[in-house]
Amino acid sequence: MKLTTRGHYSVKALLDLALQPSRQPISVQTIAQRQGLPPPYLEKLLIDLRRAGLVESVRGSQGGYRLAKPPAQISLGQILEAVGEPMTPLPRHQPQTGQAEDWVTFAVWNRLSQKLKAALYSISLEDLYFDARSWQAAQGDDVSFVV
Repeated sequence: MKLTTRGHYSVKALLDLALQPSRQPISVQTIAQRQGLPPPYLEKLLIDLRRAGLVESVRGSQGGYRLAKPPAQISLGQILEAVGEPMTPLPRHQPQTGQAEDWVTFAVWNRLSQKLKAALYSISLEDLYFDARSWQAAQGDDVSFVV
């Protein structure tokens, strides 16, 4: 499985929001600038994430987006599902009737797909945040936090 641009940008945006301990809303422009993302595309992703209940939008001059719940309660699977990211390792495969090896291959890929999906739902935004922070700490002080 490989993340598409939609999945990658969505994770980057939510990790950026997870950096805001005060839960203050952050503008699309600010997130886009910090993460090197195109603002119009990011806005579309944030709308999808809002519809899925992962972020909230706040109107007004100090408005923007913020996480709708704590990072520990947002899974990678939820993020990917919200933006239409495929969570299967391979395209759908239908085994040919009467070919045992084709059915075995189908069963293996089906089980791997189920395990992959379960793993994606077990990884929280908080887990990703701490992984990124650990990497940053290992790199030294002169590395900015861009995911």
